[in-house]
Amino acid sequence: MDKTSVIFGNEIDKRTIKKANKSKTKFIKKFGDDSNKDYKLGLIDNKTLDFIGVKNIVFSDTNAKLPEKPIVIGNIRMGFGHYRISIALASCARALGYTPLWFDIASFDATGSKMIRYQNALYSKGSTWSSKSKLFNKVIWEPLNSEGFKKLTYNAADQKNAELFVPLYHNLPKDIPFVATHVWPSQGAIHAGLTHVVNAIPDNWPMGLHLSEGAIHTVQTPFAYLGYKKLNGFSKGELKPMPENSLYYVGNYVDHELVSNLEKDTAARLARLNNDKPLRFILTVGGAGAQFDIFKDIVDYLYPLIKEHKASLFINVGDHKGVLDLLIKKCSYLKDEAKAFIDDYDEFKVYLANFDKEDKGVTLICNKDIFEAVYSTNLLMRVADVLVTKPSELSFYPIPKLFIHRVGGHEAYGAIYSSNIGDGTFECDTTKAVHEMLDSMLNCKDILREMNANIIRNYHNGIYNGGYEVIKLATKKIN
Repeated sequence: MDKTSVIFGNEIDKRTIKKANKSKTKFIKKFGDDSNKDYKLGLIDNKTLDFIGVKNIVFSDTNAKLPEKPIVIGNIRMGFGHYRISIALASCARALGYTPLWFDIASFDATGSKMIRYQNALYSKGSTWSSKSKLFNKVIWEPLNSEGFKKLTYNAADQKNAELFVPLYHNLPKDIPFVATHVWPSQGAIHAGLTHVVNAIPDNWPMGLHLSEGAIHTVQTPFAYLGYKKLNGFSKGELKPMPENSLYYVGNYVDHELVSNLEKDTAARLARLNNDKPLRFILTVGGAGAQFDIFKDIVDYLYPLIKEHKASLFINVGDHKGVLDLLIKKCSYLKDEAKAFIDDYDEFKVYLANFDKEDKGVTLICNKDIFEAVYSTNLLMRVADVLVTKPSELSFYPIPKLFIHRVGGHEAYGAIYSSNIGDGTFECDTTKAVHEMLDSMLNCKDILREMNANIIRNYHNGIYNGGYEVIKLATKKIN
């Protein structure tokens, strides 16, 4: 089905269509044509996410029998963000009585999968270069991420390339509920003829990149809703808007475990604050270590305060062991004084369960298993006081947040949103600004009291219920 020539009733120019066709041809030439392959799909248990019943979809000799109430969580590994949102939606699906089937379309030995890995590698390089070169960031990376991806013509090219994903879907039932946390799995599902597809848009900055005509689109903020509805800024000329029932504002995509324990965890934060306990910071190192210098500076800045028992620090480097090694090399005091959990996920969980008895020092976490790498931050959010992060997908989680400089212009709007609903800071885009905010949080308790109060208000207003709403939209025609 052609999704390139016309998008939501808006005709695409012939030059863009020609360019899109050339792009698809280029990838076929590079990675082969598997359009006639019959990929059988099996199921295996996801051992890390067994507590929410996740099963991974894998290639198999025969097609597996599906569970009674399945829902496919379509995703790709691109940094941690899309995996993190996928876990949140899988968690909400389980809470609502469904069995989540993890479908990472980048993980297979298939043409479309190889195309994703190729493009992801380019994006990772761009993220790293943007943090090392102010000129590259200003001239290329920021404009590409804020304006280049915004254009409707960008979506036209992606739609043509997405036709290469279709063979992966042949053995999925056409009416199976399907939720995608990146636009490519959603586009692939629509091209393959699936009928119950939800495209869960991750960012707060509306971009043509995220459109998947034929799917139900969901967004986390009213700002994103109006921007997408009007296709605002997606072209220099006037565009027809997205049609009725194609777009919904649902709220933040947050795991059931975090939402259901939110009041208890927030009360524990306030108790620690009021009892002058060391302030617990989480530092998440994503983007293949793209912001290493900022992270090192924060560790150096907090370390004297940690020695004075005014703060404690968790550092999750995900599956980036090289980043951990470099951090220990550059911050030599960590080697002997930090508590490290390297591929010790079970021990790490026990340690967290008893952390109130320790409540000091620096804890380092690194797991080569991607699911353990991502979910470690979820576990940390329940026991920590402040999350220090770039304003990416973590902008939407119910924990006080200190936002450091973004990686890509689109991320700026995550910090704007979080600061507007009161559960995070504005973007602290210089070292000086980060230091000042750390000092304020440590010395002015009212800032964190207010953030925690806002989290409770947001909770009672349903702000953090977006994950459940996505699942309901994907399954409402089924039940």
